[in-house]
Amino acid sequence: MKKKYFLTLLLSLFLLPGVAFSQFRPSPEGLKLERTLQMINGLYVDDVDTKELTETAIRAMLRELDPHSTYLTEEEVKAMNEPLQGNFEGIGISFNMVTDTLYVMEVIGGGPSQKVGIMPGDKFIYVNDTLIAGVKMNNQDVIRRLRGPKGTSVEVKVLRRGVPELITFRIVRDQIPITSIDATYMVTDEIGYIRLSRFGISSGEEFREAERALKKQGMKHLIFDLTDNGGGILQTANEVASEFLEDGKLIVYTEGKNQPRYTMHASGKGQLTEGRVVVLVNSNSASASEILAGALQDWDRAVVVGRRTFGKGLVQRQLPLPDGTMIRLTVARYYTPTGRSIQKPYKPGDPDGYQQDFMNRYEHGELFDADSIHFPDSLKYTTLVNKRTVYGGGGIMPDCFVPMDTTGTMLHGRLNANGVINKVAISEVDKNRKELLQSYPDARSFAQGYQVSDELAGRIHEQAVTDSVEWDEAQYEQSRSLILLQLKALIARDLYDSSAFFRIVNQENEIFREGLRIISDEQRYQGFLKGASSNSVQQ
Repeated sequence: MKKKYFLTLLLSLFLLPGVAFSQFRPSPEGLKLERTLQMINGLYVDDVDTKELTETAIRAMLRELDPHSTYLTEEEVKAMNEPLQGNFEGIGISFNMVTDTLYVMEVIGGGPSQKVGIMPGDKFIYVNDTLIAGVKMNNQDVIRRLRGPKGTSVEVKVLRRGVPELITFRIVRDQIPITSIDATYMVTDEIGYIRLSRFGISSGEEFREAERALKKQGMKHLIFDLTDNGGGILQTANEVASEFLEDGKLIVYTEGKNQPRYTMHASGKGQLTEGRVVVLVNSNSASASEILAGALQDWDRAVVVGRRTFGKGLVQRQLPLPDGTMIRLTVARYYTPTGRSIQKPYKPGDPDGYQQDFMNRYEHGELFDADSIHFPDSLKYTTLVNKRTVYGGGGIMPDCFVPMDTTGTMLHGRLNANGVINKVAISEVDKNRKELLQSYPDARSFAQGYQVSDELAGRIHEQAVTDSVEWDEAQYEQSRSLILLQLKALIARDLYDSSAFFRIVNQENEIFREGLRIISDEQRYQGFLKGASSNSVQQ
């Protein structure tokens, strides 16, 4: 029975849904793999883990194809799907692990934890009589203990500032929404800002809700932030793009050797077809982000600002295997409305080289100077309305290039890696939450009025010493303004929400600032859309 099971598992590689029936017959290569597995299982000198061997063979085959064809275990399938599904079952908090203790950052409104009285700043010491504080438990271990099926319960013992004894709460798990809008706020009286972190099942409706809320506040123009957005569901990208484009306009098409051309068009009546739009991108904006940015650029609907995007333009089809695992197999390529392929070049069988692309861009100077980027004439394309030049060849090249910030230092990186700045922020809010909220009742007043004191800034050095983080005074002075801005933003996030965090960090985010300058200047904005402004991209 065991051999028969693994024969079925191997042959399922060749029995993919949507493939012609004639291809269901095992190929000589498939029989060869099965025969090899039988001989190892029946003749090898030692016992072997046949499942592990099978998975190794599958991974090796897929690695020879392209960087995005992958094999996923059952746990990996669940982890992949959860952020896109729009919800999970749990207790409804977001938390940080600070010095091996779970610190509650946010309690989701209407969720199970809020209903029983859990508060931001609470520290979880026990979960179902298991000590989780001070035992070096990682985030996934904690999550596994807190999450569970809807209707089941978990008991937690909480340490709350000002309360001498641990407080016990019994929390009944429920469905918890996963949101993909990180921030929504008005930058000026007429300019709104929306930051989208992923394209999940509920992202389209979330975006429309954010859009409606900003319009009620007077929004006429929008800065749409897709920096660090790694993509997600294609249909959702189509939903969001449809808000900016007239009904029927092409958004993206896919095509592959065994996949006929498939097109997606704007549908319905978009609510953002008027007014100025700036889309912010960087080298971590990928897949669905690139589809949306490329469509708006090709239709001259938005000015794209930032740095060239990741270049993930291969379409994967999710193909379940009988044991709950999955293959994500590349079946086609994405193309923007002008016919640009989003996928950057890659060498089959060389995933390491593919992953080095960012370092290659760094070393070639692309992240700091648009003049270092060279496009041959064959990669020139013409937009569909204003007939200006845009470029293919992998990723979306922005209309306005913004070089990478150079104020970051190794010290700043070490402080982040060790959670030093976050620990100082949490400690400050833990001690002074009530007083801070009395002085600054909302995020806007905090952003405008709060200043990091010298005493609080000094605690960063103290915490670094406590955590044995190597200190460099010259690097601290170079990154000081960035570090203190981050500290202020983290305090704001703990006091209010993630919108407050981005309201503050955007003050020194040059991609955002350049986008704001462009959208605020009608003449300059139109200059980009008409091709009068350029990045001095060499050809």
